[in-house]
Parts: sequence; C-alpha cells; structure tokens
Amino acid sequence: MGHLIYSGEQLDLVVDDRALTHLQIVIVNLLRREHRFVFSWKDDVLRGDGRSAIWLHPDVALHFKFSGSRVPSINRSWLDELYAAATSGSGLVLTPEPPDTSTAEDSAWSRAVVPGDAADDSGR
Repeated sequence: MGHLIYSGEQLDLVVDDRALTHLQIVIVNLLRREHRFVFSWKDDVLRGDGRSAIWLHPDVALHFKFSGSRVPSINRSWLDELYAAATSGSGLVLTPEPPDTSTAEDSAWSRAVVPGDAADDSGR
C-alpha cells in the first residue's frame, strides 16, 4: 500500500501502488501545467467512513511513497477518467479502476510520462 505525503504530513490516505501510480501521473502532469484543483477521497471505515479533500497547487510539496518497486501497467481509461474529474468543478476524485477500453490513439494520455520512464513530453 502506498501513501501520499502532503507538505511533509502523511495523509490519512492509503491506497494500493496501482492506484497511487495513476494518481501520480494525473497530479504531476496537471501541476506541471500550473493547474490548481481539489483532490478528494472516501476515508476508510476504520478512520470514520467520511471523506477528505486537499487543495493541490504547483507550490505544494508532494511525496508519493510506494511500497513496491515495480511500476504497474497503465490503464489509459482510468487516467482519462481521473483527468476529466480533476479539470471539472468537483475536482479529482479517486474512483475505482474501470476496464481499459482506450487505445493509445484515442487517449489524451497516450504520451503521458510514466514514473520511471526516461521520456519527456516537455515539447508539447
């Protein structure tokens, strides 16, 4: 299970490495483009079963802490869903993973930089 550390404080958000990888791709790509948005999630039942939200902006310190060393395969349909949510009025919401029905040609994230990938899309 991975953790998100926000401005030096570990959040009460514990997600599997696969979900955290997808969040990292969306959050980092949006922040690199100077976007500001809300990120929210449903709290675990053991932590009160409520919900939490944080404001993300390019100047905030984030640390994505993964428990494993392998980067999972990327579900472009999930990235598309997360990106659409982040740019909506309600902000980024962690949702369950959908089936991957996209292709590299029809996905807005077809050139997204995967964590650990040496590719750079700064020319876009």
